[in-house]
Amino acid sequence: MIFFPAIDLKDGQCVRLVKGNMKKATIFHNSPTEQARLFQNSGCSWLHLVDLDGAVKGQNINSKSVKEIINSTDLKIQLGGGIRKKEQVETWIEYGVKKVVLGTVAAKEPRVVRELAKAYPKMVGVGVDALNGEVAIEGWTKNSKIRAIDLCKLYEDSGVASIIYTDINRDGAMKGPNIEETLKIATSLSTPVVASGGISSMNDLVQLYEEGRGLIEGVIVGRAIYENKIKLKDALHLLAGS
Repeated sequence: MIFFPAIDLKDGQCVRLVKGNMKKATIFHNSPTEQARLFQNSGCSWLHLVDLDGAVKGQNINSKSVKEIINSTDLKIQLGGGIRKKEQVETWIEYGVKKVVLGTVAAKEPRVVRELAKAYPKMVGVGVDALNGEVAIEGWTKNSKIRAIDLCKLYEDSGVASIIYTDINRDGAMKGPNIEETLKIATSLSTPVVASGGISSMNDLVQLYEEGRGLIEGVIVGRAIYENKIKLKDALHLLAGS
């Protein structure tokens, strides 16, 4: 199971939100690049990177920080946030991003996502961000009215690398992940699923690992790392056993 430490970018800083609320941003590091280096030095091989400003505005806002991280580390980057055009995907992949995560465009323009998944095998993921079972888009500011499970199944035969499933009510809230819904989605798909949102302790991680082994490809953890609720060494050691 892949461990994805998370860096969310807002105004060029490394922050975490609570349930996607941009007004509730906690700054954890003024230098996202230095934070990424810390993850790498701790043994991480992947990084989940999100441009929060870009997600809301629909364009690349924190490109400078993203490029600096790519140029300064050997981490494999999974990047999302405001990427809604074919040209953006092509540019980021050419720059070195290993997996581009598409959210809003996946809900609005499935044809575009399918074309990109075919053009870039294993390099395009679909971000399914669910609020009370329905997909939120545009930086979680709007409800698409699409059921999360329906959007997941829409891409079953498309060749996308993975579904990154986030329960918004759990994200940043430190109340534990929605393991039941995550496993429900994972067992309904052949496409790999990455779990995100709410992991707040090693106990949460152990439960997700034990119940999701063989079903869940990876797990994204943010605030619990920054608040020292989860030690990177312990998390990496646990997940390396899958």
